[in-house]
Amino acid sequence: MSAPIRKAFLLGAGLGTRLRPLTNILPKPLIPVFHRPLIEYALDHCLAAGIEEFAINTHHLPEKWEDAFPNGSYRGASLTFFHEPVLLETGGGLKNIESWIGDEPLLVYNGDILTTLDLTRLVDTHTRSGKTVTMGLRSTGHEPHIAIDGERIVDIRRMLGIAPGTHQFACVYCAQPGLLQHIPSAEKVSIIPSFLELVRNGEMGASIHDEGIWLDLGTRESYLDAHNHRELGELRHPEAHIDSTAMVEASAIGPGASIGADATVLASVLWPGACIEEGAQLTNCIVYSSTLATGPHHNADL
Repeated sequence: MSAPIRKAFLLGAGLGTRLRPLTNILPKPLIPVFHRPLIEYALDHCLAAGIEEFAINTHHLPEKWEDAFPNGSYRGASLTFFHEPVLLETGGGLKNIESWIGDEPLLVYNGDILTTLDLTRLVDTHTRSGKTVTMGLRSTGHEPHIAIDGERIVDIRRMLGIAPGTHQFACVYCAQPGLLQHIPSAEKVSIIPSFLELVRNGEMGASIHDEGIWLDLGTRESYLDAHNHRELGELRHPEAHIDSTAMVEASAIGPGASIGADATVLASVLWPGACIEEGAQLTNCIVYSSTLATGPHHNADL
């Protein structure tokens, strides 16, 4: 049985290419969802599961992370940022924080997902398992790359030729510090080769999590769709200003955003401080902070 997990590594360094042009303005984990940076949902999720310290890797627009967390903390938990001038990928990024990990077990959590899966159960399963890694999985999804046998992973993307995949990786896993021994130093490398080595040795555990919400906010469509999950937050922030003659439906309106007289805003997201001029007509749009939107727009990022 391993020690309880109190540290988490949040992957924040990706370029978010599928979500451009939104990610030309902010790193994907900092894009607002229900008026809060996406990464805050992961932070709260981890804190509720007993995590006390966080490491976050950065690459694209690192100054935006400093703006978001100027004190290097979140709700009393310390945040340590590891900037990658050159992207190190999922394996190299983990190896890069080896000194921060020390000899403690670790939770690794992709910074671009939004989920309510039972993180405490995943951590408890790993703690009891004795495995080097325990991967959170879902039995549904469009990328069923993981093959399992009971609570053990036996193949990934059929790269070992053992079995076709049946489960999707939920982008969250627990790991013992021994995982780092399988990752080469100072290299840009995926975590997959290290995982495959563990699979061969019977050291990769599986924990199935079909409960709750699991969203990958990798595309514009999935980002807009996330705001249909009303259990995650209120669409209209109390500090938004909406004229009584405006028509607003199925849209997230951020703090400090304003919508003028006779404007129409349908199925859209207004970031904090966005401004919609009177008479403007927006459908399926995303309006950035401090932007003035005028006239008609459909499927536009402004």
